[in-house]
Amino acid sequence: MFFILSKILGFFALPSNLLIAVGLAGLLLLLTRFTRLASWLIVTSIVLIAVAGLSPLGSALILPLEQRFPPWDASRGSPDGIVVLGGAISPDVSAAHGVVALNEGAERLTAAAELARRYPNARIIYSGGSNALVFYEGIEALFAVSQLEALGVARDRITAEEQSRNTIENAVFSCLVANPKPGERWLLITSAAHMPRAIAAFRAAQFPVEAYPVDWRTSGPIDLVRPFSSLGEGLRLTDTAAHEWAGLVTYWLAGKTTTLFPGP
Repeated sequence: MFFILSKILGFFALPSNLLIAVGLAGLLLLLTRFTRLASWLIVTSIVLIAVAGLSPLGSALILPLEQRFPPWDASRGSPDGIVVLGGAISPDVSAAHGVVALNEGAERLTAAAELARRYPNARIIYSGGSNALVFYEGIEALFAVSQLEALGVARDRITAEEQSRNTIENAVFSCLVANPKPGERWLLITSAAHMPRAIAAFRAAQFPVEAYPVDWRTSGPIDLVRPFSSLGEGLRLTDTAAHEWAGLVTYWLAGKTTTLFPGP
């Protein structure tokens, strides 16, 4: 039930979806006697879409998420294992074309392959089932195993965790698969903006991991004064940031995590 509710609420938590819904509501009200309210809703929708898509709002929202966990310090020694969270592959596109279709989160996979070469004794767990609510898209972890092999990682080092549908389940099922022993060191690879929510989930699952953030979407504080060159680019970043903040709050309020905004 939590998975279904989170998907439905997640749709309306995205600014682009919410703002276009406001505009559509205004258009419908034009057919009624509430034309003044309709006009106000339409104008508000257009103005806020422009702000969310062209101003540095998305950068301002995502920057605290991306900067929460610093890059991993390799000087502390070799890890015993590496958990890679799904989100690097589009399973439906991959299945349709018979190839592994990487998306903008592809650095999760390339970073895992690079670490696998650097630490040949580390186990690799790729955690990612199907997170589709209506249309089945395929199991991402199966495509990931194929891609990691193509990148030079031996098949017997990789475990595909195929059951998880969200970050909470990533943590729970990865812990079951890894069965970490006291004193073992495990890395967690995911996008920098997603790392706070992922760390919160893994801590709640009693799986101690060290953050290995990748896939940054900003250059740093300088982006706070840079407008976007296209509406779509800005809206996408704003949506990504809003999705993560909404996820942090939802997990915390639902009792799935114990910390609202975890840090190192």
